Amino acid sequence: MAEATRPLLPERVPYPSHPALRGLFRVPILLYRLGFGPVVGRTFMVLTTTGRKSGLPRRTAIEYHTYRGRKYVMNAYGMRSDWYRNLLADPRVTVQTADGVERCRARRLTSDEELAEAYGFVEASPAFRRFVKALGFDLSREQFLAQKERWWLVTFDPTDEPTPPPLAADLWWATALVSVVLMLIALATRLRLRSKPTNAH
Repeated sequence: MAEATRPLLPERVPYPSHPALRGLFRVPILLYRLGFGPVVGRTFMVLTTTGRKSGLPRRTAIEYHTYRGRKYVMNAYGMRSDWYRNLLADPRVTVQTADGVERCRARRLTSDEELAEAYGFVEASPAFRRFVKALGFDLSREQFLAQKERWWLVTFDPTDEPTPPPLAADLWWATALVSVVLMLIALATRLRLRSKPTNAH
């Protein structure tokens, strides 16, 4: 395909429309609710936007990268992403990662200077490089900047403005309950093994 007619990255990535796949994408949100945010948040952020139609908080789990203190996410689906259309309507968002809760304004990178800075995390991520190379893109810095219209990179600027409420760890009790049950089972098993008579030889 000629360079001039190659589709943008978001047009080349299949949208996860199957219910099972969409459910899989929400697993990190469940883990956050169970209290595993400090662990899951090293890889996935929970991004809370305001629904452009409902006005209600809408949450999405997205893989993110931190480079020189700034967080980035790649919008692989362009305008097909509800969360991206939400932040276009209202860029005030709440970000939750292993770093905690942050109130931010989200925006897409467009300038050569900021994209050149963001390229640092592209170089540092072998998995991201393989993903984009599989789609047929050159990942040299020069080509990355020359094809900047194909990249939907979003970053987050801190703000003091009101943002949507963060996701609560409202299912922590389930994690605690399962932990207690497992400890009781382990204790019962250990006591049963100790009380079992040994065969004399």
